[in-house]
Amino acid sequence: MVYHMAMSRREVLVQLDDELVGRLDQIAKALGTSRSELLRRGARAVIEADSLRTADEELVAAYRRHPLDPELVQSAARLASLTIPEW
Repeated sequence: MVYHMAMSRREVLVQLDDELVGRLDQIAKALGTSRSELLRRGARAVIEADSLRTADEELVAAYRRHPLDPELVQSAARLASLTIPEW
């Protein structure tokens, strides 16, 4: 059984040039979806990319606050070199 929950939506006016609209329409047609759905997917992709960027920045900042022990890094590298499969 499939349930579909309606999500409230807000109409947003976005100005695009004719070339961009034409390309979006081509992609939407090829994917069997609407231009609006394609733009919603694009917006979600931008939000996800920003979340990943933020997470990366936080990880880098954490390593700067608490750098890895050089001996631990060297040991890990040595172990990795011993466990690399021979192709």
